[in-house]
Amino acid sequence: MSVIAPGTLQCFHCGEDCPDEPVVFEAHPFCCQGCKTVYEILAQKNLCTYYDLTEKPGKTFSQPVYAPRYAYLLQPDVQEKLIQYKDETTAYITFFIPSMHCSSCIWLLEHLYRLHNGIVKSSVDFLKKEIRLAYNESAINLQEVVVLLARIGYEPYISLQDADTGVQQKASRSATYKIGIAGFCFGNIMMLSFPDYFAGGDLLDTPQLATIFRYLSLLLSIPVITYCAAEFFTGSVTYLKQKRLNIDFPIALALIITFGRSLYEIISGTGSGYLDSMTGIVFFMLLGRWAQSRTLGYLSFTRDYKSYFPVSACVIRKGTEAYIPVHELQVGDDVLIRNNELIPSDAVLLEGEAEIDYSFVTGESEWVEKHPGDMLYAGGRQKGAAIRLKLSKPVAQSYLTSLWNNEAFQQPQQTRFDYAAFINKYFSAAVLVISIAAFAFWMIRGQHATAWNSITTVLIVACPCALLLGATFTSGNMLSVFSANGFYLRNASVIETLGAADTIVFDKTGTLTRSGKLTTTFIGADLSGAELTAIRSVATHSMHPLSRSIDYALHTSPANEVKHFEETAAMGISAVVAGIKVKMGSPVFVEALPVKAHTDTRVYVSLNGEVKGYFTFENTYRNGLQKLIGRLSARFGLHLVSGDNENQQTFLAQQFPTGSDLRFNQSPEDKLHFIRHLQQQKHTVVMIGDGLNDAGALRQSDAGIAITEDVNNFSPACDVIMSSGQFEQLPRLLQYAALHKWFVGGSFALSLVYNVIGLYFALQGQLKPVIAAILMPASSLSIILFTWAATHIAARTKAL
Repeated sequence: MSVIAPGTLQCFHCGEDCPDEPVVFEAHPFCCQGCKTVYEILAQKNLCTYYDLTEKPGKTFSQPVYAPRYAYLLQPDVQEKLIQYKDETTAYITFFIPSMHCSSCIWLLEHLYRLHNGIVKSSVDFLKKEIRLAYNESAINLQEVVVLLARIGYEPYISLQDADTGVQQKASRSATYKIGIAGFCFGNIMMLSFPDYFAGGDLLDTPQLATIFRYLSLLLSIPVITYCAAEFFTGSVTYLKQKRLNIDFPIALALIITFGRSLYEIISGTGSGYLDSMTGIVFFMLLGRWAQSRTLGYLSFTRDYKSYFPVSACVIRKGTEAYIPVHELQVGDDVLIRNNELIPSDAVLLEGEAEIDYSFVTGESEWVEKHPGDMLYAGGRQKGAAIRLKLSKPVAQSYLTSLWNNEAFQQPQQTRFDYAAFINKYFSAAVLVISIAAFAFWMIRGQHATAWNSITTVLIVACPCALLLGATFTSGNMLSVFSANGFYLRNASVIETLGAADTIVFDKTGTLTRSGKLTTTFIGADLSGAELTAIRSVATHSMHPLSRSIDYALHTSPANEVKHFEETAAMGISAVVAGIKVKMGSPVFVEALPVKAHTDTRVYVSLNGEVKGYFTFENTYRNGLQKLIGRLSARFGLHLVSGDNENQQTFLAQQFPTGSDLRFNQSPEDKLHFIRHLQQQKHTVVMIGDGLNDAGALRQSDAGIAITEDVNNFSPACDVIMSSGQFEQLPRLLQYAALHKWFVGGSFALSLVYNVIGLYFALQGQLKPVIAAILMPASSLSIILFTWAATHIAARTKAL
């Protein structure tokens, strides 16, 4: 380290002005030891590419990081509240990072694993300013993770009170302070400007008093332009460094022009300037953004806490099994989890040997063995015999929603037109060209006041904020309508996919038929009480609709403990009960060969290697099936893929339109390949299944819909969870999704009308800047009202 001569140096890391004696390292000046330390960390890990993304992207570090401040994070009870999942080696946690502000922040935070080998991976949600971390507890503890983040300028916001509910408060008071200061200054400047509004200032007795008022206005405007409006300037500069324009740029330019012009007029004594307009612009813009964020926050709240998982859990109370809605579960409840069921909340394993698939949480497919007394985490899926749990935390459905949105189950979507990107790329540039042309036109004609007024008002009135609101609020309102109708979408982009779909592929069992409503008959040798008990005990542990039907048919027989339970998709289940080896499923699975040709659905049973017979089932189709298929066929190509045999082919052929492809005896792989084949023919495909054996097809499809009954059998690979009670509403729901593009187009048209009218007056210099600043949030409000009214009126029209 050395010291170089003072000068107008800027810190190489954060861009702040350096003191007279800057800290120097590797010929780079730094404003403090903190920034120099961060640069050393990045240089040691070959991460100096960070400085190529944007010039001076870092945060200032005048205060050193005091590691003992975070010692509380080593306490087990604190970690239990904050950590969302952990196994023997890896823990997962989500932090809110208030200082995240640009693309370089994203780049650095997603490369944390290069700063410390204990960081397994990290992913950033920039809109929420959240980072989701996986770290190796044997290499780095939670305190060290937070210290690492703080040392590089991204100290997380941690609230243990909020951690109790699984939600971290993200709201900052900074926006409220800025609105308050801007409103105070704007109001007082307006009051001081009253003499200039009337009779050109002649209402004042002395010219000196008018001068005092103008300088007081200038003094009041300084905190507005430097503090309240800072976000407009920083946003513009960040994008300009990346050689791009964003929606903040026209606003920032209008503020600079208005303030500069006012400063010149006041100092030169040639006028009173437009400080009332400048502060009004900032106040109304901040107020509009605050209203937008509050509305978006409400929509997000609705989406997080409505019954996103319209499923139940099996609770054991007084020795009796009862299904209750997941959101009614309480801490201490005794819950039964069967094979393929999802653990609804953090819990302690009471009975059984658990094989937990945590891929829903971590994206890793390796199963984890757990024993009685071990902690199990929300989002894990049991693979094997049923287990009993005691819930240790309340069900946080917002957390389950975040699991559903886990990147491990995100599928690449078809590239669609991005309205926001288009507007950011072209609209701001167009506004800049128009404003400069208007300014030049009036200056050439010698009307200088009109020229300045036109350039300012054009930049304000033509801000594309209202345009960008259209898609956002339309999607948010539609998500609320869908949720209220038992149709729960993974995210807003699924609406566009459903609206663009032209083909629907159905599964049969559990989808077209009512799960658990089959008439079940056993054909074969007489079975003893012990054998019936063994069969029912094994069937109880499976979530397949046929297993549930067998379980229901044998409900008078007791259920005993099973060992070595296994379930093979599309084949069958096996286990050992009281020394009896039970296998149930296809004839191949139970080795019941040869089997005579048959057309009915069968589940064969073998006990200790001897085939005893088979169960047959009479399908009960969902209400309104024929009407539903008739309505869907007017718009979609319809197909069927089923793992069952062809015994229902004649009936289903009468229900489906001519030309439909009805395929039976399909394995999960066959279903996936059929979906892929349709997509190769340029079809946008919606797959509708029960979420059990259809995970591959659901994920391969453009939009996968999992129908749920009274058990949580949906797949994390699906895009929509649909309550079975809403099956008849499917045509209306899909028609409603198709209206999305019209709602967005309508909001765009409304905003463009506003822009055209506003520009007409602005280009002529007839629109004062403060009026333009008021009209802008008014336009945003009109967009919000339009999208709300359009989406809800359409929902009523569709009887939703």
